[in-house]
Order: sequence, then C-alpha cells, then structure tokens
Amino acid sequence: MELQYPNKISYTEILSKAEHFDAFDDINNNSCLIFGENFNALSSLLKTHKGKIDLIYIDPPFNTNQIYTVTQTRKNTISRSRNSLIAYSDNMSRDEFLEFIRERLILLKELLSERGSIYLHINNKVGHYIKILMDEVFGEKNFKNDITRIKSNPKNFSRKAYGNEKDVIYFYAKNHTKNIWNEIKISVDNEKLAKKFPKIDKDGRRYTTIPLHAPGESNGITGQPWRGINPPEGRHWRTDPAEFDKLDFLGLIEWSATGNPRIKKFADEYSGKKMQDVWTFKDPQYPIYPTEKNIEMLKFIIKQSSNPHSIVLDCFCGSGTTLLAAQELERKWIGIDSSKIAIDTAKSRNLKNYKYYEC
Repeated sequence: MELQYPNKISYTEILSKAEHFDAFDDINNNSCLIFGENFNALSSLLKTHKGKIDLIYIDPPFNTNQIYTVTQTRKNTISRSRNSLIAYSDNMSRDEFLEFIRERLILLKELLSERGSIYLHINNKVGHYIKILMDEVFGEKNFKNDITRIKSNPKNFSRKAYGNEKDVIYFYAKNHTKNIWNEIKISVDNEKLAKKFPKIDKDGRRYTTIPLHAPGESNGITGQPWRGINPPEGRHWRTDPAEFDKLDFLGLIEWSATGNPRIKKFADEYSGKKMQDVWTFKDPQYPIYPTEKNIEMLKFIIKQSSNPHSIVLDCFCGSGTTLLAAQELERKWIGIDSSKIAIDTAKSRNLKNYKYYEC
C-alpha cells in the first residue's frame, strides 16, 4: 500500500538528489552535532555512514501549523510572548509535510545498519499517514510496534472530545529478524514484588509457583506421563519431564497436599517485567526547548535497541536530549537540527568529545 499525494517523487530521484552533497571532513568514529537542513546533512552522511547507524530516534514536527518560540528570560521555556524567539516553524501543508518526512525516511533507511531500528515519535492527528509512509519505505514486515506514550497528566479542556494525554511512537527495524534487542526489563517496587511473590520459604526467600504445563497438546515426549501424572487435557508439559526430576531433586518443585506439582520461582532471581506497548514517560514540566522529551524514555530506547559501540542518530535533535542520553550510555551520537536555538540549547547540555559542523 502506498500513500498518494501531489508532487511525490520516486525513491531513486530522492537518492539522486542526495548524491550532490559532499561528505563531512574527518567525521568517522566521532560523535557530531550538525547545524543545517537535515536532508542536506543526511545526504552528506550517506558518503561515510551508509549502513552504519544502529539506532535512529526522531521527533519531527507534527504538522501542527504552529510557530514554536522561546523566551530567554525564563530559561528558554515555551513562550507566546511578542518578544520571544522563533525556535522552529511547523506550518507546511499536509502534502508538503508528508513528502518532507518521506524523503528523510528514505535517507534514514539507507543509513541504518542491517541490525538497525528506527523509532519515530508523532501525534495521533498525522500518525496514521506516517504509518503508511513507514510501511512503504521500510516494508510492512519490518514493523515492530505502535507504542502509545502517556505524555502528560489528564486534560480537562472545554471541548466536545476526550482529553489528550498520549502520543505515538512507531518502531521499525531495517530487518525484522536481525534488529538489536537487549530485552531490557523494568523493575517493580517492593509492594508489587510482594504481591507477585506472595510465599516465603524456610530461608526467608520470597517465591511464587507456576504450573508445570502449558497450553496445547503434544504427541511427543512433553505429552507423556511424568511420575504417573498426565498433563491436563488440552495442555502439555513445559519441557522434557526428565528436567522436572532435576528440579524436584533441587527442591524447586512444590507439591500440594493433593499431590499437584508446581515450579518455584524466586523474587531474588526476578529480572523485572517485560516492557509492553503502553509507556508512561511524562515530558518535563518546564522544558528548556519546545517539545523536549523525557530523557528516561530516550535512555530506555537506546538501551533496548543499541549496543555500547553503536551510533545513535537524531536528525531533529532539538534540545539534544537524545544526544545526552546516548552519551551517558556510552554510545556515539549524531545530532542534526536547522534551528540555531536548538543547536545552542544542545551545546549547553554538557555534551563532550564531539565535532561540530555546519551545512
């Protein structure tokens, strides 16, 4: 499926446009901050970084038809004052906006490594269009998740609609079978841990128990009796029943008064719970730049979908939150923005050991 709109040009034409830009000098193996139009910058990066970027996070304009400004008197907080400075304008037509995003997605795909992933942050007003564009550029099979992000406290605006406290992140891989995935778990507090592991053994260790069986019938070894016990109807043993003998010898199977065996799982061996596709990462109450995002969210994405040697790219880097998160997690980073205020704000974020370019 493809989205059709006026003045849409072909994939090859976009790459042909990109060929006219020269590479940046001495850029390899360095983190870098680039001030300039990001199509130009990404085109130059193709000369040196094609297939080398493991993770891309972008938070592009949302096609809101607004002008975002800041005031220096309150540490660059969002402002509508007459004396405020324009951070960036978001006032393209819908068709212009879609082609603007698509052209950059094509260059970003070329920059991604075979193990690479892209996370695109957008709102629900244009997100459905962006999803179709990403299916077109990256391929539907490489779609991973549509993540709902709770961004703020509930709204109570006086309009005939529900309040908006979320936006969306689209997560795609360059190759859905190869993308970096570190299975980062999220911790639970002591109260929730006590509920999840309600039992305590003689050594004072918290634990819970789970069945030895799982859904689905089997005619193989996992469907055979163990110690004279058959798996329940419609189910099979979780593993070769011989493994249960080993667990029982180690005291890791609990037998009920009626002779029902269950496997023990201990709280002190629990690595945390798997992250789901609804996230709560609320943005700063007093941002230093318009649309600044939660740094803990960026750190989670970076830990999940990149490795310490990876390069992380944000071509709408704004205040530099992605860059700072990548630096703190010992990744190389590339940040691009066409707003001088954004670049100056990013420079103020204690970023270290990077090269600065203008294009």
